[in-house]
Amino acid sequence: MIVPSVVLGQRAGAVAPSDRILFGGIGLGSRGTHVLSKILPLKDAKFIAICDVRDERRETIKSMADKNYGDRDCRMYSDQYELLGRSDIDAVLIATGDRWHTPLSIIAAQHGKDVYCEKPCSMSIEESWALADAFRRYNRLYQAGCQRRSGANFILCKDLLNSGALGKLKALYANVGPSVNWPPLPSRDWLAEEPLPPKQVLDWDRWLGPAPWRPYHSSYVRGGWRNIYDFHGGGILEWGSHTVDLCHWAAGLDETQPVEYEPVGTNVGPYHVNCRYENGVKLVMRDNGWDGALDTGSCSFKIEGEDGWVETGDKTKIEASDNIKPLLRPTEEARMALENHVKEFVRCIRSRQEPSASAAAAANSHVTCHAAFIAYQLGKTLNWDTAKHEFTNSDVANNMRSRALREPWRI
Repeated sequence: MIVPSVVLGQRAGAVAPSDRILFGGIGLGSRGTHVLSKILPLKDAKFIAICDVRDERRETIKSMADKNYGDRDCRMYSDQYELLGRSDIDAVLIATGDRWHTPLSIIAAQHGKDVYCEKPCSMSIEESWALADAFRRYNRLYQAGCQRRSGANFILCKDLLNSGALGKLKALYANVGPSVNWPPLPSRDWLAEEPLPPKQVLDWDRWLGPAPWRPYHSSYVRGGWRNIYDFHGGGILEWGSHTVDLCHWAAGLDETQPVEYEPVGTNVGPYHVNCRYENGVKLVMRDNGWDGALDTGSCSFKIEGEDGWVETGDKTKIEASDNIKPLLRPTEEARMALENHVKEFVRCIRSRQEPSASAAAAANSHVTCHAAFIAYQLGKTLNWDTAKHEFTNSDVANNMRSRALREPWRI
């Protein structure tokens, strides 16, 4: 019998099949497909299974994987427990709607899987803590899809702060998107009922998952679930999960949250939430800096120190105060951030080191966004106890730290 050298990992650049990280995916739409496109070229990983409540999505992802590998190995599932029950799968890519992110991630960890999950990662403050606790308890690795942590232009801004070039940190600015597209208070309306497709085509009950029941409408499954409260964590969280995360990461605040939240403005904008950390540093979540006058691109954030400032976004362009400009240098294209982020996750699976966008880091940045959202809903300044994980000046706000999940789903 002849064993090809590639099976033994002896061909130049080859990885033995037994050494590959085997991936499955759950709920891969347009965003999930984009992340998958960064996994498929990796020589030390292979994508072998897709689970989705939509038959069209299952077929699309299987075709994409099979074409890449030149085989028919990618299996399709409609039930996440069947995919997660496979002992050969090491990690899962989760890119469902927001309502499923925390429950599915925890279920995957319980099944011994490492998880790469798109953001926003949670629907409430309590879900954020549950997510972090679960990955500690089950000793699994979690990488939030906050790929800008792996972007060279964002890293350069962080390095300028850490080097002392900006002086003592004064304020952070997280641009959370224009309110005309992402109002801070999402809709609570229902769309008119439409005829339900066959379960094989779309499992509507499983699509809803832990979200409150509502009649089917086709626009929900085409992305129309965004900006609807039952499916969404609010406009602040939509982009705050990207840019507040960047602020925490750059300033070394991944293990804490602000202690004060002051909402300013209206639901039609402009609006912002002024926050303050215990050390006096300010955080401003604003919607009027989104791809604004500095033209740094979407998901931009700004670091302001006593001796200078820098700001950057998805265009990779970096703006800075005059004294900092000589320290700037060209950086790689924005598309590399996601590729770098996925590669980091795969490396961490092998080394068992914590990824940069861990569940604990995601929990703290998401709690910050959820607290700001609660303050905005109540229209009052809220004070937060970072040790007790509770608001100190509003019982109503404390009652808003969690959301009920539809049976049988629970955390």
